[in-house]
Amino acid sequence: MIRVLGILTVTAVCLVFVAGLVYSIWQISIMTTPVDLPGLLAENLEKSGVGNPVTAVLLNFRSYDTLLEIGVLVIAGIAGISVARTSSLEDPELRTSDELLYALQRWLIPLMLLLAGYLLWAGADRPGGAFQAGAVLAASGILMRLGGIPMDFLRPGLMLRLGLSLGFALFLLVAVASALSGGAFLAYPPEMAKTLIVVIETVLTLSIAMVLLALFVSAPVNNAEEPEEGGD
Repeated sequence: MIRVLGILTVTAVCLVFVAGLVYSIWQISIMTTPVDLPGLLAENLEKSGVGNPVTAVLLNFRSYDTLLEIGVLVIAGIAGISVARTSSLEDPELRTSDELLYALQRWLIPLMLLLAGYLLWAGADRPGGAFQAGAVLAASGILMRLGGIPMDFLRPGLMLRLGLSLGFALFLLVAVASALSGGAFLAYPPEMAKTLIVVIETVLTLSIAMVLLALFVSAPVNNAEEPEEGGD
């Protein structure tokens, strides 16, 4: 009986919450006048400090959303390495003497590092940015791991967690500093907007790459054997 009452209570609370949410959305839709967001963005693009509208939205006009996204990534990365079954996320069993893979690493990894740097720098004026650069950087780390290249920096500990959270910490520090200086939360001074965005994106690139790499290498490996051909 108590269990049924508990379920009914939770259901009723959820229904009230959903009803309130629907009512709020409906009120906003009938009371808010349409806004020309592309035109508004074009008018204020120079104030953002960057020339790429996507970067301007993600790192300036809607930087609060990006801050929360980075926070979610950091939590996911720390959770991933916390539940890893190995003492080191760099698995020595993956070391191989495959000459072809080694040759590919010698060519691809430097090119991928250059590409990550280009994407990071280009993000201020062209498509690119921290997320794209971090993904390429993480892919180079995955290639290194599959080739068995030692990566001692992936050992769970203080330094790894610091690397995972450094981008979020710097982002939050800039936000708090802007609020304490009398401005709005995450409102950059116009004369420092581009510099702050480039610095934040640089550190975010490293943190995003470490989060993605940590999630990959801490994932459990499926050791199930493939079924034999012709078997049932």
